[in-house]
Amino acid sequence: MADAPQDPIAATQRWLQRAVIGLNLCPFAKAVVAKQQVRFVLSDATTPEDLLQALGEELALLRDTPADRIDTTLIVHPHALTDFLDYNDFLDLADGLVESMDLDGVLQVASFHPGYQFAGSEPDDIANYTNRSPYPTLHLLREDSVARAVEAFPDPDAIVDRNIETLTRLGHEGWRRTLDGGEL
Repeated sequence: MADAPQDPIAATQRWLQRAVIGLNLCPFAKAVVAKQQVRFVLSDATTPEDLLQALGEELALLRDTPADRIDTTLIVHPHALTDFLDYNDFLDLADGLVESMDLDGVLQVASFHPGYQFAGSEPDDIANYTNRSPYPTLHLLREDSVARAVEAFPDPDAIVDRNIETLTRLGHEGWRRTLDGGEL
């Protein structure tokens, strides 16, 4: 996203609107965005330790806040874990923190990164873009909300395959036009 705004939150909101919602990569995102139940947090963390602390604070805030006020949180951290492999390793620590806070089964952490790469794929494989965000981002989700959304969706397992098909059809140029707001 070379032409992305310099503001990481604005770039993330743009990606969310144009790619995640615009391409329907996550059929559950539109409702929480429309209800303004998404919290965007810009972390100034520069180390994994700082990020883990920020993650703990946001997990506690989400736990203690009614879902109708904040249903989900995106922690954008442009200065920590910019290398995808380091970021991927960090996710074990994130899951461990969820467990240590007795939030397993209550909250979960999903992952998005500008260098996201599925195991066994090439770096520029278009399928990787289903999880590529403008900046490294931890997505905190309520398990109850995920369960309700999955229950309402006829075939949630088909979402991943459909997303890969969508991006394959678009290709890299179509992906860039989507993020730039151009017509497809």
